Amino acid sequence: MNIKLDENLGNLRVATWLRFAGHGVTTVREQGLTSASDEELIHICTNEGRVLVTSDRGFENRIKYNPSRYMGIIVIRLSARSKFEEWREAIDTLIAGLDAADVTGKLWIIRQGNIQEYQPLESDKPEG
Repeated sequence: MNIKLDENLGNLRVATWLRFAGHGVTTVREQGLTSASDEELIHICTNEGRVLVTSDRGFENRIKYNPSRYMGIIVIRLSARSKFEEWREAIDTLIAGLDAADVTGKLWIIRQGNIQEYQPLESDKPEG
């Protein structure tokens, strides 16, 4: 899976874990996008064919960021003072989730070792 780590997750350790698991990873910092708006960032992810992995809860808004329009949005929810073990569990959960399912067009929220998956809102699904 091609992934872009938002600046709030762009530390070397997280990128390395995902790369070791076989994922193509770029970070907002590596690409000099730290001042990009959320709208610009998600647009760049779409153009690059990358899933956005972030801890920015603003991306949980399915009205503003309809998952069906993107490669996927993954929000990792940890406490402000999370410990290494919590990060490791969240990334392990992410890796296992990506191995088991397709995130394309979906919103995943990861917390406490679980993935909550959200589809596009009913009003956003294509008719047919």
